[in-house]
Amino acid sequence: MTLHLSSIIIQTARNLKHTWGTQIMTLITVSLSVLIFSFFSLIFLNLKQAGAQLGENIRLIIYLDHEIPLAVQPQYIKKIQSFNKVEKIVFKSRDAALAHLSKQLGQDSDVLADLNSDFLPPSIEVYPAKDLESLSRIKQFSDFLTTLPGAQKVQYGREWIERLGYFTQLIKLIVLLSGGLLVLTATFMVSSTIRLTVVSRNNELEILRILGASKSYIQLPLIIEGFLQGILGSAIGLLCMHFLFSYVKSRFAGPGLLSIIHFSFLPTPITAAILLISIFLCTFGSIISIRKFLNL
Repeated sequence: MTLHLSSIIIQTARNLKHTWGTQIMTLITVSLSVLIFSFFSLIFLNLKQAGAQLGENIRLIIYLDHEIPLAVQPQYIKKIQSFNKVEKIVFKSRDAALAHLSKQLGQDSDVLADLNSDFLPPSIEVYPAKDLESLSRIKQFSDFLTTLPGAQKVQYGREWIERLGYFTQLIKLIVLLSGGLLVLTATFMVSSTIRLTVVSRNNELEILRILGASKSYIQLPLIIEGFLQGILGSAIGLLCMHFLFSYVKSRFAGPGLLSIIHFSFLPTPITAAILLISIFLCTFGSIISIRKFLNL
């Protein structure tokens, strides 16, 4: 068993030595694919996290032409929740609006001394769920809220929220495309590399088969090559991404967006998943090539 294993390792080393140029190019290609995929995944995950943090301060205010009776409020709540997930719904009367305005004015609140609350509209404050899915639908949610009975106007930070939603959808699309690129690159580049190994050593492999070498003795060195491409390529790509993330975070630390929102690297489960998927794809590419060109 030990001799058989050592022979497989020696055969793998010989294969790598004979095709080292192609092996390096494949390794670089796999690493770049993992780097691109992890880069956009990192942006998307941090955008989701940022959306949750920013969502704490986001609310839609529905200005009404009349106050909603207490008995009718559950109907409004049910209708609002039927369209979108919400954290909280607050009904604000004219008197409550006047009290809030007076609090905002602080020392200047005496200007309201001779006024009653009739000049202020009642309102409903809707706090959407703290996730990017809710934020990306904020425009549709706002349009829906304008259809509520008595609604005159819906106000929210429209411009920047919509931009955040569009940007998030774009990044999500890029993540899917880069994931497809990773699958194609890892599978077909490694498959092509193994194919070149098989072609260059075809006579030698044919002799081994004639001499009675087992299938495992012929196949395993080639499968190990794909496995090594997967583990080394993904590890290099992820390490480069980590160094890049650490550099950017330290370089731009201080006042600004990075101090307001906490950005973090890919969680351990996602990092492990990228590593394992890359290994699987590269190994799978090796198996495809072996079966196709060795007819085993």
